[in-house]
Amino acid sequence: MTVEQVYKNMDSDYASVKDRLQNDALIEKFLIKFLADESYANILKNLEAQNLEEAFRAAHTLKGVAQNMGFDNLAESSSILTEALRSRKVMPYAEQIEGVCEDYNKIRETITEYKK
Repeated sequence: MTVEQVYKNMDSDYASVKDRLQNDALIEKFLIKFLADESYANILKNLEAQNLEEAFRAAHTLKGVAQNMGFDNLAESSSILTEALRSRKVMPYAEQIEGVCEDYNKIRETITEYKK
């Protein structure tokens, strides 16, 4: 599987990332590093603890990482979650959390498969 195929399997924007990073070796490096990013885990942990300030920060960080990596679906769902948490006073709807979970897991599974 090529890096371009990885992006296609994730329904993500390979072309914009290629324009920015210029080569597949660098893109691959950041794909692998994405697996170690703790933003997603921090969202879940802080939502469970009802620490909305930290959940907001983690969602905002994940949104930025997703945008930089061309993960359009995850960028959109994490943006929706970020906005839902912006007040830091109201828990987001389950659908907003589930959207991030689905998009994140699809990306994680695809990258993990690529690493094999």
